[in-house]
Amino acid sequence: MTEAAAERRRGLPRLAFDARAFRWAAWLALVALFAVTVSGATVRLTGSGLGCENWPRCGDTFLPAQSYHALIEFGNRVVGFVVGLTTLLAALVAWRARVPRRLLLWTLGLPLLVLAQGILGGVTVLFELHPLIVMGHFLLSLVSIGVAVVVVVGAERLNRPRPSPALALPGWLGPLALALLPLAAVLVVTGAFVTAAGPHSGGEDIERLGDLENAMWVHVRVSAVFGIAFLALVAALQRFRDRARGTALLAGGVLALLLVQMVVGEVQWRNQLPWELVLGHVTLATLVWTGVVALAVVLRPPQDA
Repeated sequence: MTEAAAERRRGLPRLAFDARAFRWAAWLALVALFAVTVSGATVRLTGSGLGCENWPRCGDTFLPAQSYHALIEFGNRVVGFVVGLTTLLAALVAWRARVPRRLLLWTLGLPLLVLAQGILGGVTVLFELHPLIVMGHFLLSLVSIGVAVVVVVGAERLNRPRPSPALALPGWLGPLALALLPLAAVLVVTGAFVTAAGPHSGGEDIERLGDLENAMWVHVRVSAVFGIAFLALVAALQRFRDRARGTALLAGGVLALLLVQMVVGEVQWRNQLPWELVLGHVTLATLVWTGVVALAVVLRPPQDA
């Protein structure tokens, strides 16, 4: 008995998905994860973390009260629900499209990470926005985005079966790009400590973590180290841009984002950290992280992705 006949006998619908559908689903999940990361940062920076005093409800009812903080917090929960749907869709499409096993496992990890995010969000509310838990919530979002980038690159390779840039470039470029990931992670973590020590740690009554000037001192120096290392990767890719022009352009774009982020960071510091500029800084940091992960994945051979 064929698989299709067996499914009809069990009363299951026959859903036909291909690599193109998987690519769309992968991109949708990545965009949704990026959106929830930014909306979550908005919740923290506006002091709306306890706009809904309980979880998963918002007050005595499911819908929020007509207040500024409650609407922002509830809006983030709505985006989180959409993220759950998109990651489940990506996992379903990956399974039905029979993608390679390694890629399927990465995709199945997305809804599990979203579930962990939901649980951690509830814990955050229960512990009244403890800065370490809030920080973990943000960092887990970045892990989810990193996994989604791996899935998107895998989906693109399925749809464009042409030689990987990694095969046309010197072998040392892959490890160099991969070595930037822990540096980027340290950069993001030190930035999160700056936020936790600053005026936007979650609200006026929320405990601040550490000293702002000391946290900034560390973050600026980590930024310098990362910037120099990333500039070395960009210079190397520009040298071999005739072999992988798209990858060189991606690296140049990430460098441009990094430079803009540094400018925004300096401006926000000199203007007493207005939350709008801090949100722009966090958004740019998320974009830079996404680009660095993409470069690390693209510069590895397909069988290792």
